[in-house]
Amino acid sequence: MPDTQRCTNLNQTDSTDVNALALGALGVVFGDIGTSPLYTLKVCFTGSMGIALTHANILGVLSLILWSLIVVVTIKYVGYIMLADNKGEGGIFVLLDKLTRHGKKIAGFPALFLAVLFGAAFLYGDGIITPAISVLSAVEGLRVATPLADPFVVPITCAVLLGLFLVQRRGTGSIGGVFGWVMAAWFIVIGLLGLVHIVQHPAVLAAVNPLHAAGFFVRNQIHGFIILGAVVLCVTGGEALYAAMGHFGRRPIRAAWLYLVLPCLLLNYFGQGAGLMLVPDIRSNPFYGLVPQAMLIPMVLLATMAAIIASQAMISGLFSLTRQAALLGFCPPIRIVQTCNVQTGQIYVPAVNWALMLGSIALVLVFQESNNLAAAYGLSVTATMVITSIVFFFVTRHVWGWPLWKSAGLLAFFLVFDLAFFGACLFKLAEGGWLTILIAVVCVAMMIAWRGRRTSLGRMFSGAPASLSLDAFLDELASAPVRRIPGAAVYMAASPKDAPVALVRSFRRDQTLHETVVILSMVVLDATQPPPDKLLELGGMDQGIVLLTVRHGAMERPGIPEIMAHARALGIGIRPEETTFYIGRTACPGTWVWPTPPGSREAVA
Repeated sequence: MPDTQRCTNLNQTDSTDVNALALGALGVVFGDIGTSPLYTLKVCFTGSMGIALTHANILGVLSLILWSLIVVVTIKYVGYIMLADNKGEGGIFVLLDKLTRHGKKIAGFPALFLAVLFGAAFLYGDGIITPAISVLSAVEGLRVATPLADPFVVPITCAVLLGLFLVQRRGTGSIGGVFGWVMAAWFIVIGLLGLVHIVQHPAVLAAVNPLHAAGFFVRNQIHGFIILGAVVLCVTGGEALYAAMGHFGRRPIRAAWLYLVLPCLLLNYFGQGAGLMLVPDIRSNPFYGLVPQAMLIPMVLLATMAAIIASQAMISGLFSLTRQAALLGFCPPIRIVQTCNVQTGQIYVPAVNWALMLGSIALVLVFQESNNLAAAYGLSVTATMVITSIVFFFVTRHVWGWPLWKSAGLLAFFLVFDLAFFGACLFKLAEGGWLTILIAVVCVAMMIAWRGRRTSLGRMFSGAPASLSLDAFLDELASAPVRRIPGAAVYMAASPKDAPVALVRSFRRDQTLHETVVILSMVVLDATQPPPDKLLELGGMDQGIVLLTVRHGAMERPGIPEIMAHARALGIGIRPEETTFYIGRTACPGTWVWPTPPGSREAVA
């Protein structure tokens, strides 16, 4: 049963609550980007495309890492992209939802609509690779401790991944409360390890000057550009940070990033650079090269725990992404478990969880080493980064009403980094990048196929809404002859503003309606909303149709018999033995169709 005791309201403004949420965010949101030091510099200086280990190249790579973290994560995602939320929820489908609410303005950009689908699909590919590369790179530290551990690296990695996915059902609030302390320890430890080596070789701080990044490209030319495909690994997790925003909120995430995560990451990266300048032999694994021999095994254990948590950021983000896809009609009805009675963003999606588990374990068995997975990893991350920047431009321009110079200027600034990273990753297409392309194509094909069952392709790619508004349906009734039949009918509606699909289709088929028609809409209360005056609201409508809106908390399970009893008390003439209930398969996340244990909620979206 999901743990609901540690959930917290993401919009509470008390500093103690923000601190608690920031700690939880460490354990859910920042694991992915927080474990990038395990493999980023190693990939830059080793492997088939590794750059020569020279003093100038070390400063150049460190300068690229520094300014990538500042521009891509701090300015782009934390500073701007996170502003585009929907009641605290983030993710690329949130950007799409904002645009589809302005359908007339994006009707001429069908390619944009398709790009959003590919952006989401690349995130699913990222979600399969992230657990595999994070845990595998951590467990590979055993090879540094003793070569005898080599045969056990892959089996241990698979066992760790299995345990990670098994605990997901407890909910991100519970997981974050436990994992947060581990990640806090992780960031402090890696920051201190880096600081010790920076003190020993402070010349590494010269990498703060961006001229070292520019000189890196001048010296290495095309090889320097290709290395961007490895440098981009330092910003993996930025998109997951945005997608998982609904689990903890904007303010706690920003606080955790600026005050702890970013400083500790920079200290460790610069410390690794100092270590490479002092002892070039640690290039095969510069992260563990910072660790004293006596601390290797404890550090491997801490890194493995951090890598487990790293996967949590992407897993949580994909849970949110899947719910958004279902609500927008891009995936079939799927079982969603609400794990928090206050914050509706904290959910668990079993089908996604098990699919990610099988995919991640399969990748570990096939690729065997983290360096082999890095090629597949970078392409999915950078493709999504490019698409997010472009879609965000349309949001700022057409939804927020920014002037063209401001929106275009910001887009150009972001794309300088995004396109450079994406172009560099294309060189690794044959080494593993093909895998993410394959996953993305399969996911997009499935989304289009499902969405195509409900609406024409033209409507789908124009961003036009698939549903019919209640007002439009009432206008249709007023202009057509209607034959009434005895009894009552209750139609479940996904939204109080939309006409149920079953009602529209039934009327258009035979031009008949029951004597009493009730449109029942279940609205889940957001913790940010003030409590309503009435939990059950009755609205009179034309053509003998009554709108009944039921508002309830995230973990509550309102029963239909009780709702109908209250409705009769309000004057609706409904007799149970004469009433037919119509529940569409894609109707709503407010229709509970699976039996649920006490304290949890499961929905069809």
